[in-house]
Amino acid sequence: MRLEERLQGLGGVGLRDCVDLYAGTSTGAIIALALGTTDLPLPELNELYGLTHAQQIFAENRGWFEIDGVNAPRYESTGKTAVLADRLGEARLGHVPPDKHVLAVAYAVEQRKPAVLKSTEPAHRDLLSWQVADASSAAPTYFPTRPLALAGDERWLVDGGVTANNPTLCALAEVRRAWPDLNPNEVRVLSVGTGYRTRKINGPASQRWGALGWIAQGQLLDLVMDERVVAYQAMSLLPDGAYIRVNAELSRQPGLPAPPDDAMDDVSEGNIRRLKALGDFWFERYGDAAAALLLGTYDGPSLDRIDCATGQPRPGAGGASREDR
Repeated sequence: MRLEERLQGLGGVGLRDCVDLYAGTSTGAIIALALGTTDLPLPELNELYGLTHAQQIFAENRGWFEIDGVNAPRYESTGKTAVLADRLGEARLGHVPPDKHVLAVAYAVEQRKPAVLKSTEPAHRDLLSWQVADASSAAPTYFPTRPLALAGDERWLVDGGVTANNPTLCALAEVRRAWPDLNPNEVRVLSVGTGYRTRKINGPASQRWGALGWIAQGQLLDLVMDERVVAYQAMSLLPDGAYIRVNAELSRQPGLPAPPDDAMDDVSEGNIRRLKALGDFWFERYGDAAAALLLGTYDGPSLDRIDCATGQPRPGAGGASREDR
């Protein structure tokens, strides 16, 4: 929403005017599909992440003899499904403007393979956007697996974060397919994350963990969804100055004295307020560069996540920092 305001002030254009391909996984898929296949105004999309909808989405599972998140999903799917169906309505993947595209990543559990659902695939164009978003955001242990009819077959899908939490490389591959004659040096990528968890995992104790220990104490889902290597790959593939990765640790740092709780399901009023403050913090650090990148006027280096020691984005020229290699 902040970026939209900045673009209108600088060039009289909106975010949708500057983007050719939207790609997202999980909550990113919700945003990508809303931007790419609907006319939902940015303030209304922002309201989707407010207290009322958040508490509706995270409706606790009330089943008997169930330990939520261990032998049953922690939350019911009904609230999330209802919110997405209401906000995205009858929009379908094929409802992208001419010569624009959208993709969302999920994972098909029975086939044991990623499901990249995209407007460039004729068989996917009639898929309802809310159903795709619902499947892409069905995080294992949090929400139930979601069914989706693909080419006449029912597929059971979960959150695409288990295979591509950062969908940048999926997006770059799709650019080659959708625009085969495009000079790769003309591609620009603005990638927005959701923050890095910083809770320490007890290494010595992990030697004794089985399945329950890894789920309850080892943050197994976060481990399989870690995607920091993707920034290194993207910055190595693209020219310097063509990639901006907006992200930061969810910890106290210069400019962010009160970081949000890193639990995905902390939908308390105070934490939602801190999450939105994190967005403002990011916009202060990346806003000018991100707007310039979208307008085609950026002449700085590629940017990676914020260095928590300085509170400023790390220049990404030549790939990732030493600690990531």
